[in-house]
Amino acid sequence: MEKFAERLKELRQEKGLSIQGLAKEIKISSSSLCRWENCQADVKGSQLIIIARYFGVTIDYLMGLED
Repeated sequence: MEKFAERLKELRQEKGLSIQGLAKEIKISSSSLCRWENCQADVKGSQLIIIARYFGVTIDYLMGLED
């Protein structure tokens, strides 16, 4: 999950969003986003889909399976 955490943070920062800002945009709690970015919790499949669609990337990219 480290690769996911890195990519989530990178994508969020590229858009100039805070954790709270992204949470509001995609309707996921900021505490969940914070835990994911700090490798303290695993992300669920349905949440992966929301994040991938928002950033226009694949789930494989988010999970580090492709560049």
